[in-house]
Amino acid sequence: MLRGLVRGWPVVQAGLESPAAFSRYLNAFDSGHAVDAILMPPEARGRIFYDAGMDGFNYVRNRLPVGTILEQLSRYARFEEPPSVAVQSAPIADCLPGFAAANPMPILDAAVAPRLWLGNRVTVPAHFDESDNVACVVAGRRRFTLFPPEQVANLYVGPLDFAPTGAAMSLVQLAAPDLARFPKFREAIAAACVAELAPGDAIYIPTLWWHHVESLDPKLNALVNYWWRGALGAVERTPSAMDSMLHALLNVRSLPPGLRRAWAAMFHHYVFDADQETHAHIPEHRRGLLAGSSPEAARRVREMLVAKLQR
Repeated sequence: MLRGLVRGWPVVQAGLESPAAFSRYLNAFDSGHAVDAILMPPEARGRIFYDAGMDGFNYVRNRLPVGTILEQLSRYARFEEPPSVAVQSAPIADCLPGFAAANPMPILDAAVAPRLWLGNRVTVPAHFDESDNVACVVAGRRRFTLFPPEQVANLYVGPLDFAPTGAAMSLVQLAAPDLARFPKFREAIAAACVAELAPGDAIYIPTLWWHHVESLDPKLNALVNYWWRGALGAVERTPSAMDSMLHALLNVRSLPPGLRRAWAAMFHHYVFDADQETHAHIPEHRRGLLAGSSPEAARRVREMLVAKLQR
């Protein structure tokens, strides 16, 4: 956790003054560009999730300017049991131009674009991202519960291709886990790290670490985050390993157990445990992809895979 990393930001100081001052500050940058927002009924208690039959989700989507959403949050702040509102991952360059220059990130390259998360009390169940992440609380408080990637088997993850936020998420309700239905979740909780962030605090979440995020203020919470792949502070986009896993689900998972184990040995040798010794016995000019893929070799492999999938 990075305590006080952005405490000096003007937006943080405005939020510490009052919700009204925070709204005035953001409205000064509002371009009128509509952002994705979700609305959940009071009975959802802010937890972004599936509907009762897991045939859909427990919210409705809308596209509104940031200023309109701030006004909505102000109205809902008077309710004892308000609906839950959440702006999820809005590109700040589009909706709040000038904000990033006024509130500069001190530890990342300026080319890493910030995103806005805004709402009242909302919970996002444990999920992972394929990017490194620095998340900065600018209003309200947030509690992050992080699980190492190795806990995936104990988190009871929902569908990979049908998820409320696009990223596969745990089906366990962290606040009241059903341990009769999800007994291995005890192991996940034992391995978890919990951090509660105040305005101005930030947290670094490594790629593929599962994170459960709770916005704790009943009226107003805001966060600015930065995603990147590659070297710290870079904007390099590395290939998605999820593509390979989805392909493996199609081609490998259905094989007989013995054959899956044989392929596991191949994957470990050539991918997961690969080092210089893997190809040291092959003449250098014949190592091909084993020595690292050149742009031309990568292009040929992609074309080959596309052709195979199309068949």
